[in-house]
Amino acid sequence: MDEFEIETLADPELDDPVLIEGLPGVGHVGKLAAEHLLEELDGEPVRNVYSQHFPPQVTVDEGRTKLAGAEFHAVHTDQGQDLLVLTGDHQAQDNRGHYRLTDQFLDVADEFGVERVFALGGVPTGELIEEYDVLGAATTDALVDDLEAADVEFREDEPAGGIVGVSGLLLGLGERRDFGAACLMGETSGYLVDPKSAQAVLTVLQEVVGFEVDFGSLEDRAEEMEEVVRKIQEMEQGTPTPSDEDLRYIG
Repeated sequence: MDEFEIETLADPELDDPVLIEGLPGVGHVGKLAAEHLLEELDGEPVRNVYSQHFPPQVTVDEGRTKLAGAEFHAVHTDQGQDLLVLTGDHQAQDNRGHYRLTDQFLDVADEFGVERVFALGGVPTGELIEEYDVLGAATTDALVDDLEAADVEFREDEPAGGIVGVSGLLLGLGERRDFGAACLMGETSGYLVDPKSAQAVLTVLQEVVGFEVDFGSLEDRAEEMEEVVRKIQEMEQGTPTPSDEDLRYIG
């Protein structure tokens, strides 16, 4: 296998597409958001990206295996720009891999005529929260203005340590390649998968890009996670320990 192998599945015509990235990270916020988009808006697989920089493993689903990689899906919208959604189960294992993979992702985006990029992720608070603010970072003043109009917060020195992984490099490398790029980061405790944070990020994204998506399934999952949090709080207060079945949604 070469360092990269990009499998072409389809070549649809997209109308002024926007790249949306949602790979695994804090609270799985970006991944949850991207996968929800694909479920609700009927994404079409267009590219599979395989690389030696991904972990040396396969996933197994009912006995069938799939090599670790990333996926691009095309989404046609009636309300605004079309979407090119990047998701997957893994990020690169080392620094060089992050740079090399991000360049490949931007190559695919360029191939489809993308000019704007939105990376989705979470920013950890270290504690359980009730109100989910969305923090932003962007490469242009115009994007900052658009995001501020959608109530995105730009805080000095946050997130601490900057934005790492593909989400950060899509901004850093994207700016050098003349993409307009922004990162939307939903506040999250960082302890559990966080559907509420994913919904907060998508609420901003749909306002800025111009599409509508139903949040019903995310809200259902958020209720399940709230029950998990309640049980954890009971455990911390010394109430009876729940069974393994009660904690089946943690992770």
